[in-house]
Amino acid sequence: MMGRRRRDRREVELAELDAFRHVRRAASEDVTVFGEELSALHFETLTTDLDDQMRVNYQKALDAYESAKRRLETSAAATDVTEVTRTLADGRFAHACVLAARDGVERPARRPPCFFDPGHGPASRDVSWAPLGGVPRDIAVCFRDAERLAAGEAPQVRMVRLGNRYVPWYASGPAYTAWAGGWYAELILDGRVQADRITMTYAGATVGGSDSLVAGAAWADPGAWNDGGMIGGHDFSGWDGHGGGGDFGGGDGGGGGGGDGG
Repeated sequence: MMGRRRRDRREVELAELDAFRHVRRAASEDVTVFGEELSALHFETLTTDLDDQMRVNYQKALDAYESAKRRLETSAAATDVTEVTRTLADGRFAHACVLAARDGVERPARRPPCFFDPGHGPASRDVSWAPLGGVPRDIAVCFRDAERLAAGEAPQVRMVRLGNRYVPWYASGPAYTAWAGGWYAELILDGRVQADRITMTYAGATVGGSDSLVAGAAWADPGAWNDGGMIGGHDFSGWDGHGGGGDFGGGDGGGGGGGDGG
C-alpha cells in the first residue's frame, strides 16, 4: 500500500513538472516576442514626439515586459506562469494603446486578448467563426484576424507543443491551463469560462479520428464543451472531431504570436 502511494505521488509530481515545462516554454516564447516588438517600437519613438498619455502607456508596456521576464525567471510551478501571462496581457494592452496613439486611431477598449492568439493584443470586435466541420460561433478577435477572415484567409492561430505535435492553444487540454489562465484571467474572474476548461474550447477536435491531433487523449470529452463559452457567453461545442492542426492556419512551430495591434 505504501509503495503504491509513493508511486501515485511520484506520478502526480512528474505530471506537474511536465505541465510546468509546457507552460514555461510557451510563456518564454511570448516574453521574447513581446520584447522584440517593444524594441522595434523603441526605435520608432526616437523620432516620434510622445504626448503624456502615450509616454505613460509606453512605460507601462516596458514595466510589464520586465516584470513578466522576472516572474518567468523565478517561476517554479505552473501556477507561477499564470502570473507571467497575466502580466503580459496588461503589457499588451498598454502596447496597443501606444500603437493607437501613434496611428491616430481610437484608443482600444480593455477587452480580453484575441481568441486566436493572445499575443495579438486585446480583441477589437466579434466575428462569426468555426473550425473545419464546426458550428459558427461569435468570438472576439483582433483587427487583423478579423480582416483575414473577411478576406477568406485563415486566422493566425497560436500553436503550442503537445507531445510531438503542435495544436491550437484552445484545444491543448490541461497541460496549458495555467498559461491560458493568465492571458484570459478577466474571463475567468467574470465567470464567463471555467478555469480548468479554458484550453478545451474545441477539445472534441483532438480525439476520435485517425487523423486527430491527440487521438484517445484521456482528458477530452467532446460533449462537455457547452459551459457558457469563452467569449461573450457563447457555446463553443459542436466540432465533429475531424481535421488536423493545419486546418487552423497560422503557427509555424508553436512560437509566440506577433502583436497585431488590433
